[in-house]
Amino acid sequence: MAAQRAPNSRLRETIDAIGCTYEALAKDVRRVAAENGEITQTNKSAISHWVNGIRQPAGRTGQYLAEALSRRTGRIITQTELGLRTIEADGLDELDPVLAVTGLGRADVERRHFLAVAAFTTVGVGMPLAYEHEATARMLRARTGRTVVGSEDVDVVRQITAAFSAADERLGGGHGLTTVTAYLADTAAPMLRGRFPSEPLRHAAFGAVAELAYLAGWKHHDLGQEGAAQRYYQVGYQLACEADPHGHAAWMMRALAHQALSLKQPHHCVDLAEAALAQGVGHIDGQTEALLHITHARAYAATGERPAAARALLAAENALLREDGPQPTYSRVSGPAAGTVASHTARTLTDLADHIGTEQQHRDALTRWDLEKYKRVHALTYADLGDSLAAQARADEAVAAWGQALTLMEGMTSDRTRKAITSLRSTLAVYQRRRVPGAAELARRAREALA
Repeated sequence: MAAQRAPNSRLRETIDAIGCTYEALAKDVRRVAAENGEITQTNKSAISHWVNGIRQPAGRTGQYLAEALSRRTGRIITQTELGLRTIEADGLDELDPVLAVTGLGRADVERRHFLAVAAFTTVGVGMPLAYEHEATARMLRARTGRTVVGSEDVDVVRQITAAFSAADERLGGGHGLTTVTAYLADTAAPMLRGRFPSEPLRHAAFGAVAELAYLAGWKHHDLGQEGAAQRYYQVGYQLACEADPHGHAAWMMRALAHQALSLKQPHHCVDLAEAALAQGVGHIDGQTEALLHITHARAYAATGERPAAARALLAAENALLREDGPQPTYSRVSGPAAGTVASHTARTLTDLADHIGTEQQHRDALTRWDLEKYKRVHALTYADLGDSLAAQARADEAVAAWGQALTLMEGMTSDRTRKAITSLRSTLAVYQRRRVPGAAELARRAREALA
């Protein structure tokens, strides 16, 4: 047994002030852990042991505890405030986004486990809402590097980002992650400390590195490493503010909201989507604006605001009709805007329990994505289509759609595809008992895919 410590008065006082039971708090901790890809056995006895100083939370559990208490109070509660020890990675909390993204990339290469187990936090979603861009911009401009950065340097960063984005769609987030983050830390980020012959080139350089940071975050998100993804998105937002404080910054705000919505944590998402639109509209093309509106719609649906969600869906459709080109590379990374709007309209309608509308939108999305380029998108869309068919009691069609999804998922290193396979197994068990044709064979394939 661990050595007896003094009771943790800070933790006790915080819990007492909130007024929740140890059992309820333990449930919250388990939920936060699950969001970050970890199953914990935290129970009311564990909470009691932490409060009485018998032992400390192990691993990342202290982070989960702080996050659970933060959600209950509606304010940031740190592990330090709770009297818990913390270990921070060098450079991960830098105010300087260039140093921060360098630290993230190096931690990914040298201490992969540390960064992979970083915790996603709801308070982190709203980071852009309180970000002081001007102070950071002054700090960055005060530096004068010796190396002159040319347009070819920026072009190479964009080419590497495009190549690994394409591979990511076909092979999953686990493919090439170390290569991407090593290049980000060792080559792309240091470029931002150089001298730029023109202001447009400086903006382009910061934008290119912001896109690479977004890709690193997206790859972590696909692997279920949500805390790491959130950190990359946050620093990507900071870099985007230097590149384009209107359109590109708004897009990175969308990324943070999108991640939270995927995790069923809509806190701050409506405010974040509204702020993104306020910054972007009037400075962006119709395709990009449509993608901001559709995120707004999802945020409204997730918080039960049906009329507002419907208005945002209509705004997305209207923006999509505009032909005021060209769409920037940072928003083209998500693929054809029409396909993305259809896909996220389906997710919005799912939250509104419109299963027929969900099915129609998923089918529309499938026609708008190139299967060869966007294999993972097709796989996940077929999985979601199967869910919407199952919700309509169309078992044979659901089994067929899920079968298509499993075929496309073969060979991918993606936690999102694994979760999609896991989620359909309970329904397949029911279908097997009812002797739905193909259910038993599909269940066997699902077991093998997860083995």
